[in-house]
Amino acid sequence: MAKIALTIDGLSVDFGGFRAVNNVGMTVEDGELRVLLGANGAGKTTLMDLISGKTHSTKGKVFVYDREITNWPEHRIARSGIGRKFQIPSIFRELTVRQNLEVANCRNPSVLANLRFGFSRTEADRVDEVLLLTGLAGEQNLMAAYLSHGQTQWLELGMLIVQDPKVVLLDEPTAGMTQAETRKTAQIINNLKGRHTILVVEHDMGFVREIAERITVLHLGEVLAEGCVEDIEQNPKVREAYLGSKGIS
Repeated sequence: MAKIALTIDGLSVDFGGFRAVNNVGMTVEDGELRVLLGANGAGKTTLMDLISGKTHSTKGKVFVYDREITNWPEHRIARSGIGRKFQIPSIFRELTVRQNLEVANCRNPSVLANLRFGFSRTEADRVDEVLLLTGLAGEQNLMAAYLSHGQTQWLELGMLIVQDPKVVLLDEPTAGMTQAETRKTAQIINNLKGRHTILVVEHDMGFVREIAERITVLHLGEVLAEGCVEDIEQNPKVREAYLGSKGIS
């Protein structure tokens, strides 16, 4: 029986009387890739905020494996094994691609100390692995400021992955990308399947079809449906709420 990596139990949050997330329950298995689907305002990003500690819930609980992390400070949740990538990348633009990954991989919080004292063979091998995984090996000595939008997104994803989080939260990872960059992002995420438990917020259905194993659909802050891509495409409640008579497009 598969382990449950992430448990969301009756999670809710109110903002001035408006319930943005309402009694959401969901379990994600160890190594699973789950897509959160829904229109703007459905509560997808707010749910990610609740999991990562950016927003505190008013009701419900969150567990990483068997450990409750509900409403912990963000840094404690990160240390418990939750890693999150936001829509807007946060990288060290004045450092090279490789140096960005080395800093992310080092437990010493001082950037200068990280670069001055070098890295172990194990740490260097881990950086090499992530460079290959993200397709950035050819750009490893390039200053991050000169990367394309897609490459910048892949670098930030690499900076997250190199820290080996148990659960990875990705908020619209293909936002602003070209079709070619979107395809490559799908390939990168598919290569992460099984190595990490991944929760992806996305609305690009072409991309969702490339990566999804299981989809949870949110509507007005509540779980509307859950299943594989085919189930969601044919679900009459989902069609009525989002997709119209023509289905997912």
